[in-house]
This record gives sequence, C-alpha cells and structure tokens, in this order.
Amino acid sequence: MTTTQARTEPEQAPGAEPHGEHVALPKAPDAEPGHGAHGGHGPHGYSAQKDAHLKRLRRIEGQIRGLQRMVDEDVYCIDVLTQVSASTKALQSFALSLLEEHLRHCVAAAAEEGGTELDAKVAEATAAIGRLLRS
Repeated sequence: MTTTQARTEPEQAPGAEPHGEHVALPKAPDAEPGHGAHGGHGPHGYSAQKDAHLKRLRRIEGQIRGLQRMVDEDVYCIDVLTQVSASTKALQSFALSLLEEHLRHCVAAAAEEGGTELDAKVAEATAAIGRLLRS
C-alpha cells in the first residue's frame, strides 16, 4: 500500500454504527435539565454545525481505521507515522473549532449574565486550552 492509498477514507463496514459509540458525559452540577452545562441558553455552541462536525469526526475515524489497516498490512514505519501526524492534526483542528464555538456561544452568553457564571466559563475555557496545549 502506498502513502496515497493509506490516506483515503475507508468504506464503512456494512451494519456498522454510522456515528460510532455514544458516550454520555456528566453535566455540570448547575445545569438545568435539558439545557446542558452552559447555563440554560438553548443548544450547545456546536449544535448549529452538528452535521458538519459529525461528518468531520467520521472522516477522522476513517483515518484511524486506516492506521489500523496500515499496521495490519505491515506498511513502512514512516508512512504510518505520517498518517498518525495527519490524524493528530485533524483532531487538533476539530478541537480548536469546538473551542471557538464554545467561546462565541457559551462564554459570550455568560458574559451577558456576568458574575460567577462568567468567571466559571472563563476558567472552564482556560482549563480546556491548557489540556489542548499539553496534548
């Protein structure tokens, strides 16, 4: 398999779940039911782009499956590492997109409210940025 072949998105296996496994995340203690962890301002910041985000995540998932296939087929180490780098960059780009939407939606809404809600959202975003920088 050449490097070019390894970078193509693999076909979805018949009967496979189209969006991968769903993992429920805990909500913030102050979140209202049905409103998420952003203080009750409607859907999450990424909701308007949900379909595009899911498409992007499926593409990244395909890259990871391609990595598995490359290792299974004993592809040259450097070619595998090149694909690892591309997959990592794709995830980082996705994370930055989510962070931007969080700042524009959730943090901006908290800024309108002010007070402790704003402080909490800024601290939350700062911690998320720190995690992204360490990864």
